[in-house]
This record gives sequence, C-alpha cells and structure tokens, in this order.
Amino acid sequence: MPLTIIHTVQEMQALSDSLRMKGKTIACVPTMGYLHDGHASLIKEAVKNHDEVITTIFVNPMQFGPNEDFERYPRDSERDMAIIEASGGSILYYPSVDEMYPPDYQTTISVSNISKRFEGAFRPGHFEGVATVVAKLFGATKPHTAFFGQKDYQQTLIIKQMVKDLNMGINIAIVPTLRESSGLAMSSRNVYLSDEEKKQALVLHSALMAGHSKIQTGTRVRAEIEQVMIDILATCPDFTIQYASVAEAETLETPDIFNKNKDLVLLMAGFLGKTRLIDNILCLSKS
Repeated sequence: MPLTIIHTVQEMQALSDSLRMKGKTIACVPTMGYLHDGHASLIKEAVKNHDEVITTIFVNPMQFGPNEDFERYPRDSERDMAIIEASGGSILYYPSVDEMYPPDYQTTISVSNISKRFEGAFRPGHFEGVATVVAKLFGATKPHTAFFGQKDYQQTLIIKQMVKDLNMGINIAIVPTLRESSGLAMSSRNVYLSDEEKKQALVLHSALMAGHSKIQTGTRVRAEIEQVMIDILATCPDFTIQYASVAEAETLETPDIFNKNKDLVLLMAGFLGKTRLIDNILCLSKS
C-alpha cells in the first residue's frame, strides 16, 4: 500500500481515532528526517508487533540553540519517504512549524533533575524542546507504543519519565544503536563529516569500549573509568571533548564509586571540527 501522508494535527488525530476504533495497534517513530538505517531499524522493529506504524518527520526549532544547526540540518523528504515505505511504515505525519507551533503557542514541558546534566548542561533548553515536541507528536498520533534509538540515551530516559509522570499510557521501546561496520554510530549529522573526519570519529567508539573493558575488569571508581576514555579521546587532537562520563543507567547519578550491582552507561559528546557527535554504550551488571 502507498504511504499515507498527513500534514495537520486534526487529520492525524482523526485517523488515529479511527484506527483505534477498529482495534488496530499503533506505533509511532518520531524523527527529524534525513533518515538512515538506524531509523529504518526502528520502523522495522515497530512493524513486527503493530498494525500501523506512523513515522513522524519534524525538524523541531524548539530543541535547537541559537548557535546550533537548525537551518542547515539535512533534509530530503523524497529519500525519507522511500526509506519509510521500504521499511514497512504505513503512515507519515509531516507537520509544518506553524502547525506545531501556531502564533499563540505558549506551553513547554520541563522534566527536572535527569535533564540537567550532560546534554542538558551543554545545550540549555534542548530537553524542554524535546519533551514538548514529543508530547505534541504523541497527542497527534495517539500511539500504543513509541520507538526511540538508544543513541540519544539521555533523551530516552527523559521521555520515559515524561510519559510516566503525565500518565500518557504509552509504552516506550528503546532499540539498540545501529552502527556502521567501522563502529561509528549512525547519525543524520554524519553527513557533515569528511571521509577523514569519519575515520577520526571512530575514536569515540574506541574510548567507549575501553571504558566498558575497565568496568568489566571490576573497576567501580568513576574517575578511573572516565580517565581511560579521556586518554583515548585525547589521541585525536581534532576532537574537542565536552564530556566523557560514566553514570548509573537508570538515574544518570554519578557517585564517586558505583555499586557493583548497578547497570552503568558510558556517555560522551564533543566536536569534531564543526560537527557535534554523541555516543554511548550500556554496561549491564550481569554482562
């Protein structure tokens, strides 16, 4: 079946209401477009257990800071639609900025505590923009389940907290980060990288794996784990570190010494040239 494309909140809500009335299960895959295999993996995973999969494309101005890349963020709607169809998606919700934020728009959503560190510290207001737009996308698409990638790890925790706190009744499914054969995490922003920079960017994955190995050998001292990652990142002089950290996976708390029974997450971010890169890996206590 051809892809159904919807541009307005009213039409999207009406279609979702109709699908629910028919007993259909709905999955939502929120994106900012310029889709890659990582997005395709989310859609394919959603298709497995849901009757209808709604992919949303919206480059959200509210989550970009004043000196960030909103205007130059890559866009290619025809390519995106081909990827959605090939992945089994049935519906595309593609609203305009005016549809999402009309002139009298006044409401934002803020998730405290968990949003204040890491990405939140370096991108003030970013997570308010994320929480607000995701809540609005949920309100339009009315899904039973929403799918997100682990690559934006802190974002997934914030969305889970928002859904819980606001009684949204939506299941949040997290799909592991898809990587290129080199180990580089797939990202729409990778298009900014030159071939040489793509090679240099592999230092992030190397640093994460070194931190993971340090934990696996029994180290629970935060400073020791982080120093291993920092030392490897420092071998790439063109990479500017913003953070290279280890935290409790559920809470993002950062005690000096971690309980051996806690699942941990290794997180890092920084700039390679003008391109900001983030990555993470989980280290489960039983792994």
